[in-house]
Amino acid sequence: MTSSLQILQHYWKHDSFRPLQEEIINSVSERNDTFALLPTGGGKSLCFQIPALLNEGICIVISPLIALMQDQVQQLQEKGIKAIALPSGIKYSELDTLLDNCIYGNYKFLYLSPERLQQDLVRERLKKMNINLIAVDEAHCISQWGNDFRPSYKKISILRELHPTVPIIALTASATTKVVNDIISELDLFQPNIFRQSFFRSNLGYRVEHIADKNYKLLQILKKYPGTSIVYVRNRASSIELNDLLNANGFNATYYHGGVDSQEKTKRFTQWLKEEMSVMVATNAFGMGIDKSNVRTVIHYTVPESIESYFQEAGRAGRDGLPSFAFLLKNQNDTTRLNNQFIKVLPNISAVKLVYRKLCNYFRISYGEGEQTTHDFSFNSFCKTYDLNTLITYNTLQFLDRCGVLRFVQRFTKKSTIHVLVTGNQLLDFLKNNIQYELVVKAILRTYSGIFDEEVHVNLPLIASKIEIPETEVITVLNKLQDTALIEFNHKNFDAELVFLVPREDDHTINKIKHHLIEQNKAKIKKVEAILRFTENTTTCKSRLLLHYFGEENTSDCGICSFCIAKKESKETFDVNQIQQDITRLLREKKLSSRDLISELQYPEVLALEVLRKMTEHQIIKINHDNNYQLV
Repeated sequence: MTSSLQILQHYWKHDSFRPLQEEIINSVSERNDTFALLPTGGGKSLCFQIPALLNEGICIVISPLIALMQDQVQQLQEKGIKAIALPSGIKYSELDTLLDNCIYGNYKFLYLSPERLQQDLVRERLKKMNINLIAVDEAHCISQWGNDFRPSYKKISILRELHPTVPIIALTASATTKVVNDIISELDLFQPNIFRQSFFRSNLGYRVEHIADKNYKLLQILKKYPGTSIVYVRNRASSIELNDLLNANGFNATYYHGGVDSQEKTKRFTQWLKEEMSVMVATNAFGMGIDKSNVRTVIHYTVPESIESYFQEAGRAGRDGLPSFAFLLKNQNDTTRLNNQFIKVLPNISAVKLVYRKLCNYFRISYGEGEQTTHDFSFNSFCKTYDLNTLITYNTLQFLDRCGVLRFVQRFTKKSTIHVLVTGNQLLDFLKNNIQYELVVKAILRTYSGIFDEEVHVNLPLIASKIEIPETEVITVLNKLQDTALIEFNHKNFDAELVFLVPREDDHTINKIKHHLIEQNKAKIKKVEAILRFTENTTTCKSRLLLHYFGEENTSDCGICSFCIAKKESKETFDVNQIQQDITRLLREKKLSSRDLISELQYPEVLALEVLRKMTEHQIIKINHDNNYQLV
């Protein structure tokens, strides 16, 4: 096969390309550095997969998530294309063999996480490979101005050093002009051809709902719009709680977050793909690059931290072109939560200097020393030792990593975990006869949900601080409970590794990077302010607001977002007497709550509530002790 169209027809069974795909493929095939900005569902993966198949050699694909890599590798293998991924957790000997296979085994695709590029073995083997293309997926992760910035993405430029003549293609579904320029600079792209498709989605209605009871609204949406759904939450506990709520109300739901072990993640993801489970309740660890076209609704249970996050996650709905909806549920607590979770925890220059100085003291590094020294690091113990705010300290370490002062490597698989092996009643019966364990066990049960169902990562210093006993006593209790076969307890002393990259010079070290901190904090605050403005705006089409944010000016109203629907309803004339008659008819049959009435009436909610209020004032109807309406 000598043409991109032949490859498309042979492997993907399509007769034509989507908009801009062919132009992007031609650019890459002509060995030009290329930048592709295509909306979610625009077919970004084909833009590097087809040119890689056209040429001799292997394509290196940098991907941020294991699920994304596994999904794409599986799809390629099912088509008979040799592809391989190197996720975390592979033993050195196995890694050595897999890399040899890439050199000598005619593989066409090698999927890597950016962290893999820091390994000497990987870099040495990459030098020996006949690489025909380097593809950087979700390229916005490389820019500190973009959504989901990951310090490890800064390491990708090493591929340019190892293979300076190999073309690079950067791909993303969301990037402002500033982010695009930053990506081009960080990847050292040479006069790249930039292809930008409009982010407008004619079939996707963006619905912002200001609602006090989010649980009720969530159930209402899922009942009204059946089909495959994703519900996004911002923490692990919420994913478990909402999963339980949905299952209790008759939905086939499962949940997904970063703490679920890899086997269980794969199982749940597969169940959702095959529609054995219709609803996936997930943190933002789920969904990036996942190829499922018939998602009917994406529901943000809480307001995300940026428009980039919302746009990318919402864009996973309706990739098959059929009518779909992206709901964002907001109440008065969201503004406070966003401020507490993302703004109040931004470190200022004093906090950065303090944390850096304490780190040096913690590891006994003398002034002028420490360069290229490596240390096992217990993050929680460090914060407890110096009574530091954990979120501010974590953000500080991320910042110091970005700026090249140190390397902060988190070992997510090395955290302490607990899994209760008996039922709740059995555990409570044990505690009645062993009250010396009660304080620790009840503190853990109050802090972590799902601990009876699966292995859960636990913060032992946090538990110790809550009940005001030493961490060593908590560990002793947990070890004894494991000895009695009540729990499975895996204790890890260290959850990270720190590498000091420059000599210790205290304030002088931090003053060099002060301006980066100021700019980074400004950018984060602007992002939070932008998403809040988006949710509060009542004068503009939601689709137009999103497109303007990404630099598209010549736009028109979508006709299907929450603003456009409200605008249509305001122009419609409704017979108030008819609404009153309909309410009376329904209440003759049985007493109903306002929610039930609104659901039955099919009139605009605001109008229906106003008619109910007036009927109550005129004593046509009344609210009984069960909070239901009935005829007087």
